[in-house]
Amino acid sequence: MDLVSADLPVRPEDLADSSALPRGITGEAREGKLRIGWVCAPPAGGSGGHTTLFRMVEMAEQRGHQCTLFLYDRNSDDVHRHEAIIRRHWKNLKADIRSATTGMDGMDAVIASSWGSAHVVASRAPKTANKFYFIQDFEPYFYPRGALYTFAEDTYRFGFTNIVLGEMVASRLRAEIGIEPDTVVPFGCDDGEYRLLRRDGASTPRAGVVYYAKRSVDRRGYLLAKLALERFHHDHPEHEIHVFGDRVSGWSVPVTNHGSLTPRDLNVLYNRTIASLTFSFTNISLVAEELMAAGNVPVLNDHDFAQADLFAPYAMWTRPNPAAMARALSAAVTAPDIEERARLLNASARRGWTTTAVTVSETIERVCAFPQSRTADTQFVEPQQ
Repeated sequence: MDLVSADLPVRPEDLADSSALPRGITGEAREGKLRIGWVCAPPAGGSGGHTTLFRMVEMAEQRGHQCTLFLYDRNSDDVHRHEAIIRRHWKNLKADIRSATTGMDGMDAVIASSWGSAHVVASRAPKTANKFYFIQDFEPYFYPRGALYTFAEDTYRFGFTNIVLGEMVASRLRAEIGIEPDTVVPFGCDDGEYRLLRRDGASTPRAGVVYYAKRSVDRRGYLLAKLALERFHHDHPEHEIHVFGDRVSGWSVPVTNHGSLTPRDLNVLYNRTIASLTFSFTNISLVAEELMAAGNVPVLNDHDFAQADLFAPYAMWTRPNPAAMARALSAAVTAPDIEERARLLNASARRGWTTTAVTVSETIERVCAFPQSRTADTQFVEPQQ
């Protein structure tokens, strides 16, 4: 199988064409309790993007709406094994779970959650449903300029009601696509799971650093982190390097692999350690603020995209090269005020996702009650240099 076919998240017959979509694609007016379909790829346990999406689903359920998850698997119409994963990892989710390929009839609103699912909504959702797009990142940036970039980019011209997470994505839609987001919602932080644990004079002092490894996702900077942490170890061999997420091997320095951890165990690890490497070269990673809530100093790549949605005066922003990152980690672990800084980091983190989730639900309710004619024709703007 060639590269593009292997990475294409939809069946070729489900690829939509923005220029061929009908004008006025907003659905019929609906008020009161809505039947809302949320379309997504099957999640792996602990997936951050799915966790954020499912928080939006849970809020809609709390507001009395009937929610259905429509899972889209490019290779299968059977969702039973995926349902088991969802029920195990997201126990508060009450939504029915069905395959997106077996029909979405009866929905008042259908929400896409990624560029692949946006093509599915455009191709398969009923015409009577109001269509939305919950956009967590500017997904064309996940790829080099080419076919997949183009398929992802075209979804922003489908004419859905765009609900955008954060100012970074909003700025990219304006600059690169030439559209204004319908709603921009803020990031939150799960302060129920990520928080300072009680410490006293008998507590073991914080020590070591932590890194969330995503080896196959280049925008998370795995190679940069590896090189930076190897440099850091040579300067500070007394500080253990903890890695969670993907298990790593072949490093020139010792690391402690934790694999996949629950939020509770992650919070314990964050509270044990002093600092962390947290990269994202598109929208900011949720991990950064979760670390802050636990009093851990995130060392972040200094870029407008990352700074657009994270107020972090007590984090460390630095140039994304191994030497600079290693120096920042060294400064963090040798600072004299580690516990005081931990308290300041915790105080600067946002509290919960309620505002975000309520705004998403209110947008869906408002558009369904008063649908307006929309156009799928959107001016294309060349990327800024």
